[in-house]
Amino acid sequence: MNRTLPPHEIDAFGRELDALRQEVLDQRGQRDVDHIRSVVRTMRYAEAAGRLLLHVGIDPATFALGTGALGLAKILENMEIGHNVMHGQYDWTHDPELDGESYDWDMACAAHQWREYHNFEHHTFTNILGRDRDVGYGFLRVTSEQPWNPAHIIQPFVVVGLAFLFQWGIGAHALRLDETIAGRQSVAELWTRARPFLAKGARQLFKDYVFFPGLALVNAPRVALGNFIANGIRNVWAFAVIFCGHFPEGVRMYHEQETRDEPRGAWYLRQIHGSANIEGGRLFHVLSGHLSHQIEHHLFPDLPACRYPELAPRVRAICERYGQSYNTGRFRAQLTSVARQILENALPSRARPARMH
Repeated sequence: MNRTLPPHEIDAFGRELDALRQEVLDQRGQRDVDHIRSVVRTMRYAEAAGRLLLHVGIDPATFALGTGALGLAKILENMEIGHNVMHGQYDWTHDPELDGESYDWDMACAAHQWREYHNFEHHTFTNILGRDRDVGYGFLRVTSEQPWNPAHIIQPFVVVGLAFLFQWGIGAHALRLDETIAGRQSVAELWTRARPFLAKGARQLFKDYVFFPGLALVNAPRVALGNFIANGIRNVWAFAVIFCGHFPEGVRMYHEQETRDEPRGAWYLRQIHGSANIEGGRLFHVLSGHLSHQIEHHLFPDLPACRYPELAPRVRAICERYGQSYNTGRFRAQLTSVARQILENALPSRARPARMH
């Protein structure tokens, strides 16, 4: 149970977190650059090794090693590099390769569309029902505060499909297809949104299933299959990390009226109560793009993510002093909690109003 904070404590809470953010801004430098460059090098070595093993190998062992290395490269590129660079976490380096506005990642989602609906929409209106479209992505019921409809009965099966095709789900999320079905978006606007997604998706399909297999000549089927499995590995991993950071039990939803005229401290509280962390070691955090620290990411999305592990205990200590919950747990526990939420909310129940401060 979170303690209700009076306005002066909400302001003090916000000032403490502002001070933490400023401390990292004052300290960021070569250490952060060294980190992201080392991850970029590792990603490139893994991709080169994976593609070489898939192209020239002929036995199951090189296929397994090549597919695994390529899957690792895709995970590092999407999570620790792409996601964080596109958040602008390294814009201050003025390195064109780390520029958040021009970086384009190795997945089907068009980068500029993701920056619009994720960087702005999701991180501004976090967990506000009707404003944050990431709450169930327009077709899943992840909280009893969402209305139920008969289509939700099959959502446990839909979620499994989404996990394996996650990059396509992220890309299609920009289309706002549910708004066209509900009559709130014209077909012309849908087509305008669909063109960048279809163009990016076509380039990804050509690269993974025509270009690289074509280079392998007689090994083309092996390379295409390796690319397909590597994409699947990345998709399932990204799905698990993101769902554990947003939809386990204990994560709060909000109604728009309770966030009106929200001061900075209340905005911080919403980010903390609307997110969840996953506990693990350093490698786990890097592979998750440090989204295992989803709470710190939502508080400070523009700070280098490699700083989140050292910020986490200090954020948690501030929460404890102000009587605020801090949702964290091991990966299996958070994933089990998400599965329980998906199953329970597939069945009809009375929609509950969001809790007020």
